[in-house]
Amino acid sequence: MTQTKIALVTGGSRGLGKDMAINLAKKGLAVVLTYNSRKDEADAVVKQIEQSGQKAAALQLNVGDAKSFDAFVAQLAEVLPAVLGAGKIDFLINNAGIGYHASIAETEEAQFDSLVNIHFKGPFFLTQKLLPLMNDGGGIVNISTGLARFSLPGYAAYASMKGAMETLTKYQAKELGARKIRANIVAPGAIETDFSGGAVRDNEALNKMIASATSLGRVGLPEDIGSVVAFLCTDDARWITAQRIEVSGGQML
Repeated sequence: MTQTKIALVTGGSRGLGKDMAINLAKKGLAVVLTYNSRKDEADAVVKQIEQSGQKAAALQLNVGDAKSFDAFVAQLAEVLPAVLGAGKIDFLINNAGIGYHASIAETEEAQFDSLVNIHFKGPFFLTQKLLPLMNDGGGIVNISTGLARFSLPGYAAYASMKGAMETLTKYQAKELGARKIRANIVAPGAIETDFSGGAVRDNEALNKMIASATSLGRVGLPEDIGSVVAFLCTDDARWITAQRIEVSGGQML
């Protein structure tokens, strides 16, 4: 009997992360998802995955607090065999994130530090801490943004962190290749979620502007992204590593 593979999704209680978790389960993977504060939403995703016949668990994690990672990894090491019947994970999806909209002139140092901690330092050191708990032959999927390729005023700090993640992804692929661990990064375009206060979803003028600048004529939805991330965590993607895959419907070409 083939051992079920396990994926860990940070920020998996809502938005893109929720859709990733559900799609990973559809692909036959067990899922550990993390949440920062919304335990009820995380538990609901776990229940949905379990109802589909797959195993799942939810753990609290603030990816912006690197000092908490040792305790998180210790907790994960206990949950994996107890709930999911395995000692290690196979895939790590560094998805958790926040957004600030501020010009370079208006960006506050506290906002900048928060973005660094959540979008770059957090994934860097969380991945480092989890390497001993990862099986060889698995993979890492990081999340970037279309804003690292094209520029829209107000996202300089956020997009810069994602640019750093794109570079880190190539180094992860290079350094972890000896363990047959693949590393790729998915770059969504503008998506209708509650990210950044739900601006893309709720601001009709912004939504129309983005749709008009997108080849396929609409704004992205969470369900446009999760299946791509899930694909990268299957054997069908076994020869894909060090790649940036933009999933934006052809935004700002």
